[in-house]
Amino acid sequence: MGSERDIEYRIELARGFLNEAEQDFSLKRWRACVSGSILVLENTGLAVLMLFGVSPLTHKPGRHLSQLISEGTVTNEVAALIEQILPELEKYDSHEKMLAKYGDESSYQLPWELFGEGEGALAIEAARKCMRLSSEMADLVC
Repeated sequence: MGSERDIEYRIELARGFLNEAEQDFSLKRWRACVSGSILVLENTGLAVLMLFGVSPLTHKPGRHLSQLISEGTVTNEVAALIEQILPELEKYDSHEKMLAKYGDESSYQLPWELFGEGEGALAIEAARKCMRLSSEMADLVC
């Protein structure tokens, strides 16, 4: 199991990014909302990995969480919670993060052109979901 303090730090980091993403959503800053939401997803995924002693040095926590399930490392209850966040982690992987930072350079679309209200709403919902589920997992495991 990872250090409880390290896990708490990741959860609090995610909570801070969620607060910012919520503010960005209310201010209709869609790109910033998506970007902040992606950071929530990444940090909650890393916190869950750390619950099982996996190093947080990855930008694709979903891949490692899938492996924990396939290896039978986690209980069925925890596996069910992980399976609920995996689609979100896969959807908002490093490609989406790069789009939020740099836009689509191949088509010369700036990040602010790529993300609108719909994308912001989907991203913030994914972030809220992962925040809730990662907190549930931390309560189960710690």
